[in-house]
Amino acid sequence: MARKAPAEQLIPRGGARKSRTARVKSRVDSNANSPDSHTIDRVALAPIRAVDTLSAALAALRARDPALIGAMLAVTGPPPLRLRPADLSGLIWIVIGQQVSTASASAIHARFQTGFPGCDPAALAAASDEALRACGLSTPKMRTLRALAGAVLEGALDFKALSAMSADEAHKRLVALHGIGPWTADLFLLSCLGHPDAWPTGDLALQEAARMVLKLRQRPDAKQLEKIGERWRPARAVAARLLWAWYGAMKGKG
Repeated sequence: MARKAPAEQLIPRGGARKSRTARVKSRVDSNANSPDSHTIDRVALAPIRAVDTLSAALAALRARDPALIGAMLAVTGPPPLRLRPADLSGLIWIVIGQQVSTASASAIHARFQTGFPGCDPAALAAASDEALRACGLSTPKMRTLRALAGAVLEGALDFKALSAMSADEAHKRLVALHGIGPWTADLFLLSCLGHPDAWPTGDLALQEAARMVLKLRQRPDAKQLEKIGERWRPARAVAARLLWAWYGAMKGKG
């Protein structure tokens, strides 16, 4: 989840103090108002569940922010789709990945798939602690998985209904569930439902990518990243995919 860094203060010319938040806002406003960077028209984009819809949304994003998007694309090429199922199995994959490395998440998920093939909610709700712990799940994640399985069985978690909701509605429905925070909800919207404007502001890699590409002194927090993302509405999910890919490429070069 997002962590807040101490707010640094600088003494600019004239002696007045300028907070970190003000510096980030100034930088973001400057970028957003540059001649080659504009907010995408407020039009509905198709759900991004295939390469062709990703390509179309990426083209719209690049047309409105050619310098920055073009520079990242020159490094990464088109970002990968990386779509997961829009059902309980997709949501559980994201829960498993909370606050662990990619390698650890993959290992735990592989064991979970072996122990619970098909991700049957009834089998999961009735699973013993020993069976879940054998997959590598922590106690809080065991509780979350049982709660999600119970919600599916009770009809409180309806994935078909979620897919028909707006991003805000689906987000509210998800965070009302036990163990589902904003980051998990945003990741489900982006990588499972394929919502074109999902924007996981609590993601540390996304925050760091924004810091690097916008040349900010410090990593923006979730509120600051929310403002940064305004320039890319309603295709922020495409910008997130591209920023993740670019950040990975920069880490590899570094």
